[in-house]
Amino acid sequence: MSELSERLILNVGPQHPSTHGVLRVVAELEGEVIVRCTPDIGYLHRGIEKLMESKTYHQCLPLTDRIDYLAGSANNLGFVLAVEKLLDIEVPPRARYLRVIMAEMTRISSHLFWLATHAHDLGAMTPLFYTFREREQLMDLFEAVAGGRLFPCYFRIGGVARDVPDGWTQGVREFCRTFPEKMKDYEALLTKNPIWIKRTRGVGVLTVDEVLDYGLSGPVARGSGIAWDVRRADPYCGYDEFDFVVPVGENGDTYDRYLVRLEEMRQSARIILQALDRLPSGDIAVNDATIAYPPKKDVYTKIESLIQHFLLVVEGIRPPKGEVFHHTEAPKGELGFYIVSDGSSRPFRVKVRTPSFVNLQVLSKMAEGRLLADLIALIGTIDIVLADVDR
Repeated sequence: MSELSERLILNVGPQHPSTHGVLRVVAELEGEVIVRCTPDIGYLHRGIEKLMESKTYHQCLPLTDRIDYLAGSANNLGFVLAVEKLLDIEVPPRARYLRVIMAEMTRISSHLFWLATHAHDLGAMTPLFYTFREREQLMDLFEAVAGGRLFPCYFRIGGVARDVPDGWTQGVREFCRTFPEKMKDYEALLTKNPIWIKRTRGVGVLTVDEVLDYGLSGPVARGSGIAWDVRRADPYCGYDEFDFVVPVGENGDTYDRYLVRLEEMRQSARIILQALDRLPSGDIAVNDATIAYPPKKDVYTKIESLIQHFLLVVEGIRPPKGEVFHHTEAPKGELGFYIVSDGSSRPFRVKVRTPSFVNLQVLSKMAEGRLLADLIALIGTIDIVLADVDR
């Protein structure tokens, strides 16, 4: 009998539990040891980039929500910043700070969902109930300001959709004040848990060279000791004005990536509190009738605003001809939008550099020589969303 015939080819997925979406992994096994594994993607492909080329720039925003559906505001932010770079405009300070607050709340929400599912994948159900307790508070805050929970779609080209309601900033401040204490519950359940340690420590080790070779980003890269964070390396939205730490790991394993994401949530809460303290009054959008939607109350009461709103909805904005790339630090890693404008109201070309797509490629490297049970831990530690992979 040949060596190959003694190996088992096993399909892991495509189904949602444990593969975090419709991911198919073709695993070649010798007993329970993974000899080779190949991610097989494409089961969720929706052609979002091509769809965006048939929409006006404002109509593209709900599509960006659905790329990484656990971090809608982070995707919105990357897109509007790219378009604003194309238009060569700068949003008012109040809108900029509100964007930072929403983006960091989204980072916490995304990491909470990651922690819940990652722990559940490895057999710990209790953390899910704790993390969703805080995530639900964030969903309520999203709903209060934007009307949507999973897809707030609060950002607009040139600013934000509307000002925050009375009492909203106090609600956000109270969440950030109590959140670090709530995180102690997560750590009490997992950080020193011997089962958790055995399932994560030394599993999926990535060296600095491997991270650089694969072009990885986000907590996956920072877990290996690379302090690359776009908010620090290439600041946007005034992130250079905030005092926060970029956490890094030492061993580059699944356990270190867990610790990095925990600390990132604390740092996000810290950034939000600073943004709240500095939140200025004033406009929430640029004063340009060819770019920003007028306030809703004016649309209902002033004919000029009604016409402005109608023209923006029907015809859209018209950026000058050119191309632009803008990157941001999304919860899962570096997110980039490349847009080509031909001067019309619709983008000629849109290409999205999503972190899940890039980071997923390292799964094969991490899984070789590990047990089949470790494959589930490795998928979880990368923190992928298949809509972010297939788009």
